[in-house]
Amino acid sequence: MLAGQGVDAFHASLEHLDLFSIGLNCATGPEFMTDHLRSLAGLATCLVTVYPNAGLPDEHGHYEETPESLALKMRRFVDEGWVNMVGGCCGTTPAHTRALARLVEGHAPRRAAERLVPAVSGIEVVYPGDDNRPLLVGERTNVIGSRKFKDLVVEERFEEAAEVGRAQVRGGGQVLDVCLANPDRDERADMLHFLDRLTRKVKAPLMIDSTDAAVIEASLRLCQGKSIVNSINLEDGEERFEKVVPLLRAYGAAVVVGCIDENKQQGMAVSRERKLEIAQRSFDLLTEKYGLPARDLIFDPLVFPVGTGDVNYVGSAVETIEGLRAIKERFPECRTILGISNVSFGLPPAGREVLNAVFLYHCTKAGLDYAIVNTERLERYASIPEEERRLAEDLIWVRGEDPVAAF
Repeated sequence: MLAGQGVDAFHASLEHLDLFSIGLNCATGPEFMTDHLRSLAGLATCLVTVYPNAGLPDEHGHYEETPESLALKMRRFVDEGWVNMVGGCCGTTPAHTRALARLVEGHAPRRAAERLVPAVSGIEVVYPGDDNRPLLVGERTNVIGSRKFKDLVVEERFEEAAEVGRAQVRGGGQVLDVCLANPDRDERADMLHFLDRLTRKVKAPLMIDSTDAAVIEASLRLCQGKSIVNSINLEDGEERFEKVVPLLRAYGAAVVVGCIDENKQQGMAVSRERKLEIAQRSFDLLTEKYGLPARDLIFDPLVFPVGTGDVNYVGSAVETIEGLRAIKERFPECRTILGISNVSFGLPPAGREVLNAVFLYHCTKAGLDYAIVNTERLERYASIPEEERRLAEDLIWVRGEDPVAAF
C-alpha cells in the first residue's frame, strides 16, 4: 500500500494469479485496516488474511497493544465475517496469538466471494458497469490520432507529452489510450520513455495500444495495476491471439477484441450479423481454447465514417449500434468499446463534435461500456440544439434525400 494504490486496485492487479489467499499485515496495527479489509472481503474469491502489528513501538521498542487490546480491536474483523485467518506481525508474542485463538473460537470463517467482478486499475480502480456507462477513454495520447502529441514525441518532449495525458484525465478521462506506433521511430523505446513520465502523473488505468507483442510486454511491466491491451483480432487467423494472450495471462490485463477476421472481401465487419458472428468466434476461442475469463473481454464492433460518400459505409452507424446491442445481449459478462470519433471522419470540424455526441448517446443506450473520445472537447447530448441533433440523427439513420449534404 506504500505506493498509494487502493486495496481494490491492488486486488485487481493480482486477481489473475489464482491466489490461495490475499490479505493485510504489519502497518500501524489493526485500526486503520478496517476499510481496506472490508473491501477485500467483498472482492476476493480466495481466502482473506489479516495479521497486524501490535500497534507502533515507543522509543524503547515496546509495542503499545497488549494481547487483550489487540484482540479487542480485531473482534470486528471476526464478527463481521471478513477474514479466514488471523495472526500477528511485529511486536506480537505467544500471548497475543493465544488471545487471537480465543477470539475466533466458535466463529465461522469468511465465505469467499462467488465471482470476480470486471475491473481495470492503475493506482485507482475502475469497475465498468451499468451504473457508470460509458467509461471515457482519453484518445489524445495517440500518435496516430493527435498531431500535437505526435510532434511532442518526435521531438522527445516526453514530459510535455505526459501532460497531454494528464489533461485528458482532468477533462473526465477514466482510462487513457496510449499509442506510440510511429513507423519512423523505435516504438518500444518511445513507449518506455513516455510511460516512465505518465505513470507518475496519472492514477487512471492505461490502455496499451500496440500491435507489437514486445511493446505490449514492456508496457505491462511498467503499468501498476490491471491494464487494457488494445487490441487483438482474427485478421491473420489466430496469430495475434497466440502472441498476446500469454502476456494477458502472465501480467493480468483485459483485452479489446476487434470484430475483424481473415475474410478477404469483408474482413472488417460492417453489418450487425458479421459483427456478432466474429464476436462469437472470438469469444469461443478466447474463453475455451485460450482460457481467458469472459469478464476480461472487451468487444469492439468497429465504427466507420458516415460522411465520406463511401457507399460501403452508408448505414454503417446503425449497424454498429445494433451490432453493439446484439453483442451485449449474447455476451452479458463481456464489455464493449468504440472509437467514437471515427464516425465523423471527413466531415467539417464544426459538426464533428455534434455527430460524435449524438452517436455516443445512441451507442450508450444500446449498451456501450467504454467510449474512446477526446475528453476535453466532448459535447453533451442534452446541450446540443434540437435542429443539430435532428441533422445528426438523419445522417446516422440515413433519412432524407441527401443527409450528408444537409448535415
